[in-house]
Amino acid sequence: MTSDQWGPATFKARVDEVLHHFVAQEADDFTAIDPALAPVAQQVEAAVAEGKRLRAAFCYWGWRAVGQPDSDALVRAAASMELVHAAAVVHDDLIDDSPLRHGRPTAHTALRDAVARRPDADATARSLAMLVGDLLMSLAGQLFATCGLPAAYLARARPLWSVMARELIAGECLELLRTGEPPDTAVSLKVIRYKTAKYTVEQPLLIGGALAGAGTRLREGYSTYGLPLGEAFQLRDDLLGLFGDPERTGKANIDDVRGRRPTALLAETWRLADAGERDVLCALLGRPDLGGQDLDAVREVMRRLGAPEQIENMIGARVEEALDALHELDVPAHAVTALTALAHSAAVRLS
Repeated sequence: MTSDQWGPATFKARVDEVLHHFVAQEADDFTAIDPALAPVAQQVEAAVAEGKRLRAAFCYWGWRAVGQPDSDALVRAAASMELVHAAAVVHDDLIDDSPLRHGRPTAHTALRDAVARRPDADATARSLAMLVGDLLMSLAGQLFATCGLPAAYLARARPLWSVMARELIAGECLELLRTGEPPDTAVSLKVIRYKTAKYTVEQPLLIGGALAGAGTRLREGYSTYGLPLGEAFQLRDDLLGLFGDPERTGKANIDDVRGRRPTALLAETWRLADAGERDVLCALLGRPDLGGQDLDAVREVMRRLGAPEQIENMIGARVEEALDALHELDVPAHAVTALTALAHSAAVRLS
């Protein structure tokens, strides 16, 4: 990758190499404590096996947009963002009891096989998965601290980690606390902002910028670009969660409806629905025995009311807001090009 061209496939390969090598070594050290830990170590490695590496890319361009050159040490620091994401995903799948991620069993699902002979196999597998997520978050900090950048650079960015963790956990807590309540779009958007938008786009940008010594005005611009784009990313996930192709998304379409999660898609559907349509939704949302025909009934209500189109409009408006903010930033042209491409990658996708 040259100094002024963005090669997303090349960058992803660089991040994958860092992650796979680092996590494989950590998994070996973990298993060396006792061979019985092997199934847990396998899930730590599985957690980083795949991914778009968008969070690492935003961190990288938070650095490059300041005018800093390409750096292998920075790529290692950026890769730590993906370990934060991996930890969040393991915990999120556990909270939601999701069976699939990237078309493969989630950590708590896979670990049931390792403890199948125990009478409390399900609870044990869930506890082990929780610890997998905890370990991944610890490894994120370790990779960041040992990335190879000067200590003074790391010191500028380290305080942002506690902010990122606080906001991410707040978002998860808000989702749990709001689940089952009457759907409300403003509430759903707040959950989106804290659970996903900030740690997906805004905080990686800010951390990359802090590492590079970005000034106050640029950091403010990163937030103005990053927050609406992060919201667009999660709104797209909400749409894909119900209307996407499971072969592409790698997740079950039924999870959000069965869990009655406070998504903006559901909130917009509820806002547009009349009393009869709300009765239909109330009879279906949150049912543990929800089947394919029930899911089709929910989708039909959503389509009839135009809720998916409402979410598409919200996505488009947020991408436009982000790109308008980007073009106000005083950054190199190649950074504008890369961050524009990343905006489209985040918001216009099939998985």
